[in-house]
Amino acid sequence: MSYILHYAPDNASLIIRMALERLGVDYDTVLVDRSTAAQRSVAYLKITPSGLIPTLETPQGPIFETGAILLWLTDTHGTIGPAPGDPARGAFLKWLFFLSNTVHPALRMTFYPEKYIEGAAGQSALRLGLQKALVAQFQTLNTVADTPHNWLGQDTPGALDYYVAALLRWPAVYPNDTDRSWFRLADYPNLNALCAHLEKQPEVRILEDTEGLGSQPFTAPRPATPKHGSAL
Repeated sequence: MSYILHYAPDNASLIIRMALERLGVDYDTVLVDRSTAAQRSVAYLKITPSGLIPTLETPQGPIFETGAILLWLTDTHGTIGPAPGDPARGAFLKWLFFLSNTVHPALRMTFYPEKYIEGAAGQSALRLGLQKALVAQFQTLNTVADTPHNWLGQDTPGALDYYVAALLRWPAVYPNDTDRSWFRLADYPNLNALCAHLEKQPEVRILEDTEGLGSQPFTAPRPATPKHGSAL
C-alpha cells in the first residue's frame, strides 16, 4: 500500500510524515509550495477544499485534516495508537480530538488573527486571549504526560506524541513579527521530556533533511530552512 503526502515544510504535514516513517509504509511526497500560494490552486482545492495542509492520498481517496489522517492511519496500520476495542481507545480519541479541535485551531488563530477578525486592536486582543488559553491547554497536556500511557509518552512514540511535539514547536518560532515570550517549553517539564525523547527517534531525525528543521526541532527549535518550498 503506497501513499502520497502533500506537504509544506514545517506545516502540519510534518506530523503525518513522522507517523508514516514510524509505520514504515511506502509513500511519496508532493510539495505544496506556499511561496506561490499552491495551497489555493485549483488542483489542490480539488482534493482539499479547505486549502489546508496536509493531504494524504490513499487507495480510499484523499484524506485531509491532520487528526483524521492520524486516526485513519492508526486504524489501518495499528502501532501508533490503540485499536478499536482496546480499553485505552476512548482516552486516545478524546485527546486526539482535543489536539485537533482545540489546541491546533487556537494556534492557527494566534498566527493568523487577521483571517478571523478585522482591525489591529481586535487582532491583538484575539491573540492575547488565545495565548492565555493555550497556556492552560499546555498545562493540561503537561499533567496528562506526567504518567506514560499506551497512547502518549511510551518508549515507542505514537500519533499523539507527534501531534503534541509539533504544536509545541510552532509557538516557539512563529509568528516572526510578534512577541513569543508567552511560551517556554521549559514551563512544561513533562512535555519537554517527551520532546527530548522524540528527537532521538529516526522518524524525527529525517525532518532535519526533508523539512530543514535542524537537529533539535522541538527542544531547541529554529525557523525552518528547507531545500524546497516555504514554511509560510
